[in-house]
Order: sequence, then structure tokens, then C-alpha cells
Amino acid sequence: MSSQSRLFPVLRYRDCDKALEFLTSVFGFSQGTLFRSDEGNVVHAELWFGQAGIMIGPVTDTPFSAVMRQPGEAGGVTASFFVVTDDPDGHFARSEAAGFEIILPLRDESYGSREYSVRDPEGHIWTFGTYNPQPRG
Repeated sequence: MSSQSRLFPVLRYRDCDKALEFLTSVFGFSQGTLFRSDEGNVVHAELWFGQAGIMIGPVTDTPFSAVMRQPGEAGGVTASFFVVTDDPDGHFARSEAAGFEIILPLRDESYGSREYSVRDPEGHIWTFGTYNPQPRG
């Protein structure tokens, strides 16, 4: 495996502009590359949280549509996202103030992390905390 290997989760949203807004203003991501259609709709966006990135795109008729479902369509969540942050308390306050559903409240875990879990407006589950896994040598 290359030392340049990187992992980019890809999320689909019905309202990509709204997703860009809460991902940047509430969750603290910075917007990277953004591609829009001729009609002005988001077709691909890259967002960054420090050195970690995600990609988002619309729920559309693509080959992925046959196999990907939004959490509400699937009847639950099959994956969630853990994002390392130095300020879980401040992050929690922004999510709570935005009215997002808090799944697990801010807490200290036995493994040393301070974290909380939240559901975004389209049902994806995010955990923000201080636990910072590192690759083994």
C-alpha cells in the first residue's frame, strides 16, 4: 500500500447546497473543489476538516442510485463518520444550537476521547471527538 493512500467517504444529499451550508457553518468543514451543472446545481463537492476530506454529490439517477440509499430510505444507518476535533465542546454547542438531533450527548469515554454523536438533516450520523487513531508502524 502506498504511503499516499487516502480515504474519502462519499455522501449523497438531496439538497447539496443546504448540506454545504451546515457542513461548513455548523460542522466546521472548509469547502474545497466545487462543480456545478449548467443549471447551477451541485454535482460534486470536496470538503475538508483539517487533513481529512469527504466528497458529496446529489441523489440522482446514476449507476450508484441502484445500490445507494439515504438513511431514511434504508430504514437506518449502515455507516457513520468519526471526525477528530480539538474542541468537541464548542462543536457540540454549534450542533445543538443548530437544532440537530443529538444521538449521544457530549461525554468522556473510557478510552480517553471526549465526543458526541449527531444526526445531520438528511440522516447521516457523525461523531466528533478527541480520539485520534494512528497507523501502526
